[in-house]
Amino acid sequence: MSNPRIWNRKLHRWGAIAAAVPFLVVIGTGLLLQVKKQVPWVQPVEQKGTPGAPLVSMEAVLAAARTVPEAGIASWDDVDRLDVRPGKGLVKVIGNSRWEIQVDAQSGAVLQSAYRRSDLLETLHDGSWFHPLAKLWLFLPSGVIVFGLWVTGIYLFLVPIRARRAKARTAASAH
Repeated sequence: MSNPRIWNRKLHRWGAIAAAVPFLVVIGTGLLLQVKKQVPWVQPVEQKGTPGAPLVSMEAVLAAARTVPEAGIASWDDVDRLDVRPGKGLVKVIGNSRWEIQVDAQSGAVLQSAYRRSDLLETLHDGSWFHPLAKLWLFLPSGVIVFGLWVTGIYLFLVPIRARRAKARTAASAH
């Protein structure tokens, strides 16, 4: 079995099978992440607060976040991160529960609260949701395999074209 075309087809087939499930996860989550700003189900629409430099204290931001019972925020331990957007007059409080509370940076009023799925989708996308080692030992090799599929697919696409051209040259030189 030294024919490179046969080996290429076999590698292409088995590589596709090996990478199928992780790659489908990457494609599905990647498509959703591409539209996260346009699809509120993925990530809440960013509201506009009062423009200007943030005036509200961090304690006022925490107090505002506590008013949203679904978020389950009682202390700073329940907060994953803050996203301050001075240009929009907004402070986003992202809780460990994946709830996002948007607070006006001037008044401290809650502008909106909604569940945020984009962070979950990102961990699914890179494989870290499944297990810390899945990112490196399952999703990275799948990416390498998909790259190999692309290379072998291009090869499989070009081989018949090359063969037809060679055949046409042979036929033309015979006349």
